[in-house]
Amino acid sequence: MTDHTQVLSGSWRFRARSLTDTLLNFLFPPVCANCKKVGALVCADCAAQISWVVEPLCERCGRPLSHSAPHCYACTQRPFPLQQVRTAVFFEDPIQTLIHKLKYSNTFALASALAAFMLQAWPDWASPINCIIPIPLHEKRYKERGYNQSERLAHYLSHERHIWMDTHSLQRTRHTQPQVHLNAVERQSNVAGAFSVTDTDIVNKHILLIDDVFTTGATLSAAADVLLTAGAATVSGYCLARAK
Repeated sequence: MTDHTQVLSGSWRFRARSLTDTLLNFLFPPVCANCKKVGALVCADCAAQISWVVEPLCERCGRPLSHSAPHCYACTQRPFPLQQVRTAVFFEDPIQTLIHKLKYSNTFALASALAAFMLQAWPDWASPINCIIPIPLHEKRYKERGYNQSERLAHYLSHERHIWMDTHSLQRTRHTQPQVHLNAVERQSNVAGAFSVTDTDIVNKHILLIDDVFTTGATLSAAADVLLTAGAATVSGYCLARAK
């Protein structure tokens, strides 16, 4: 199936799903996943509490800066395989609660509302993005959860930005422990060798990796390393939230 055919097929599925969601919202009005107010999955009051990531930022990793230098200290001291990393908001409530419910409480309908924040903050990319790849889950974790939250976010970004989404070329081939309680060194070791590329569709592509939370960049870096080795032109990363 060609890229064009895949985009069209995905677009029809997206419209059908959107129509179904609209009907369900009419019959069963959504409730805010944070405060339980009826009317939206993320109500206006809760949305107003979100802390956005704003410039000045490190041109490389997207770290907020207190000065006008192009790069943060960390990016001047170590190689970073990603061309750019950007995040939409900070990982603090109500976003922290919403992401937790998206990942662990089967509230996968939240993906559309959270992706809307990523669309609102969509950056200017140094290279024209022509392929979106969500960070994959290992098969074991996928079976436990039933879905990949990063893929759900990427699906909406792909549709709204009209960029092809590739969910097969990058695979998580090693089951890793959750990163949440690990320090920076442990995170890097945990994801080392966890990814592999199984297809040549990424050759010469300018890839945008999508994930839910950016902490140290270990996961994005491990994925970017194998994509670049396999022939990707550039790899950037876009996450919903950034840990402070």
